[in-house]
Order: sequence, then C-alpha cells, then structure tokens
Amino acid sequence: MIDLPQNNIEYTNANDIVLDASRVLLEEAHALQACAERLQQHASSRQGYERAIKLMFRSLDAGGKIVVTGVGKSGKIGEKIVATMLSTGTLATFLHPVEALHGDLGVVQTNDVVLALSFSGNTEELLSLVPSIKHRQVALIGLGGNGKSKLAQECDAWLDGHVDREAGIAVPAPTSSTTLALALGDSLALALAKLRSFSTDGFALNHPGGSLGRRLLLKVSDTMVAASVAGSVSPKASLDLVIMEMTQHPKASGVVVVDKEVGDSHGSSSNKRLIKVMKTNAMTPTPPSSTTSEDDDPSTAGQVLGVITHGDIHRILKSSDDKGGVFNIRAADIMTRNPITCHSSTLAVDALHLMMDKSAHDNHHLPLLPVVSSHGRWQGVVTLKDLQEVF
Repeated sequence: MIDLPQNNIEYTNANDIVLDASRVLLEEAHALQACAERLQQHASSRQGYERAIKLMFRSLDAGGKIVVTGVGKSGKIGEKIVATMLSTGTLATFLHPVEALHGDLGVVQTNDVVLALSFSGNTEELLSLVPSIKHRQVALIGLGGNGKSKLAQECDAWLDGHVDREAGIAVPAPTSSTTLALALGDSLALALAKLRSFSTDGFALNHPGGSLGRRLLLKVSDTMVAASVAGSVSPKASLDLVIMEMTQHPKASGVVVVDKEVGDSHGSSSNKRLIKVMKTNAMTPTPPSSTTSEDDDPSTAGQVLGVITHGDIHRILKSSDDKGGVFNIRAADIMTRNPITCHSSTLAVDALHLMMDKSAHDNHHLPLLPVVSSHGRWQGVVTLKDLQEVF
C-alpha cells in the first residue's frame, strides 16, 4: 500500500494513483490512434507522410543523411529518432539548433535532408535555421502539431503530429505530443529500413553486443570445443579408456566415437596417450610432441560414428550385473549411433534449438553435438552448457 503525503489533495486513496496512470496511458494511446486514422483518411496527412519518406529515401540513395533537430523535449525525442534510424541502417545525426547557429550547421551537406521537430511549429531557434537550410538547397521536413505554423509553411513536407491535449489534467507537460512524435519517428525509421531492404542480419551487425546480435551472428565455431581438446575414442575402445578420455576432457561433456585408426588397437592418438597415463598412474596428459603427425591433426580426424555421454556411462554401470566384466564393454556397445551433427558455420542459436528439440522429442538429455566439416570430418563439439551460458 502506498502512503500518501499528508498535504496531498489530488488523491484520496492509493487506488487513485493507479487509475490516474491508466488514464495517462489510455490518453496517449488515443493520440496515437487518432494520428493513425488521419494518415489513413485525411489526404493532407497522408500526402505529407508520403512526401517526407520520398525526400528521405532520395537523400539516402544519393549518399546523404537525415539531420534531425529540435530543442527541449523535442530535441530529446529527436535524439531517440536518430538512434533508431542508425540501428536500422539509416545514416542520421542530431543537430542542436543553437549549436547550429554557431557553426555546427556545417554538418548539413548538399544531399542531406533536415527533419525539424516542433510541436508549436513556431520555435524561434528552428525558424532561425530555415534561411541557411534553404540557401543550401536542402529539403526540410517538419514534424509538429500545428500544420498552419510558420515552420509548416516553410517545409517541403509536414508530418502531422497534432494532439488535442496532453495526457493528464494537472500539469500541461509534453506527454501525448512527445509520445506521438517518437512513434512517428519509429515509423519513419522502419519504413526507410524496409524500402532499403535492411534485414535482421544488418540489424544484428549494428548490435553485436546485444542478445539479438548474438543470436544472428554467433556461429558454432565461436563456441565449440576443438577436436584437439575434446575427448575421442575408436569404436573398439574399452570402457575404462572411454572413462579416462571423458575425465581428461571435461569441457566436451562427453566423448565422440570416430572411425579413424592410427596404428593401435584402441584407435585414436588420444587413447595412446591415455594408455601411457594408465601405465604411469598419472592423472595428467603427457606433453604434446614437438612434431605433430597427421593422425594428431584434428583436421584429419575421421567420420563421427557416435557419442557417449556421462548418462550413458551411468546407465551401463547401473545395468551391468557383472561388475568385474563391465570393462570388457567397448565404445561401440554403448554409444549413440549416427548422432545428429552440425557444422562450424551453423548459427549457435540453431544448434541450441536442435539440441533442446532433440532432447524433448527423445526424452533423452543431449549435452553435446559433434561439429563436422563439409566432408563429414570431425572438428570438435559444441555443448549445451556453453550455449545456454551464451544465450
């Protein structure tokens, strides 16, 4: 419950605050709806908007930019419009009209177009810029609430941002008018993006640090565990070697079974290292040789035959009656055959969805995907844990 100030005379109870907030939202929504109806039904509003879009598109097509200007609250809205245009592929910049009068007007070039925001349409700072803009033969677009204002009369196109009243009754602060101006700016930015075939990929390139950017740009190659540090065994490898390999390479969340044999009965070069570890009772892998053979090169790794996860190990240990003979089991006996794979160029978010959908469909946890080349050669793994941390 909200405690009202003792000297409050507007609200009789806390519920009045919520009702008042609802009224503000509804009044601003009504202003947006009224503007949309004018665009659809009034020729002047429609023609002004169409003219503005044509001028902006022509400017951008000629290598120009959108210069947005305004003072006070209109200036703040103008800055947001610029930010939206930039993120959707439209070159734009904000110009403060006072600074423009003292030299910054040089930012306006021949192929540019100026978008001036003023609800009254009679803002002195903006009107002072008009002669210089006209002298440069740059198109001027106005956005405001008075289509008969001085600014409207000077503009090449006028965007109808009229509101009957501001939201709320106590203080006539810019509310509905600025909300409408912001919404019109959004519509301009999105219309220009569509006309210029700006895609979600382009949006992601402008937002590499955001969640959308990660979803649209991040590849499996950016998150995968390379074959050189992921566990792998041949199908003939015994269970003790599978467990050792899994223990030595915990980042991979499992072991990949590949068909490449490199001269021993167990298959992979990593198995040879593990045999040496077992013989010396050491729990750290032997240092890599100064020379790398083709068999040790992950790029020459073989075809993926299956995967073995921690869950597979637990199930076989639980189900085996002969605990002494459990290590006679080979990798081929417990692996998931013909597992789904992905390529290093696959979007990471697609790999995540693939793993989650497969787990839900089979009711079986899928903690990793083998990553293969275009020729089907094993390159590494991407894990569910790593992808969930990213997204």
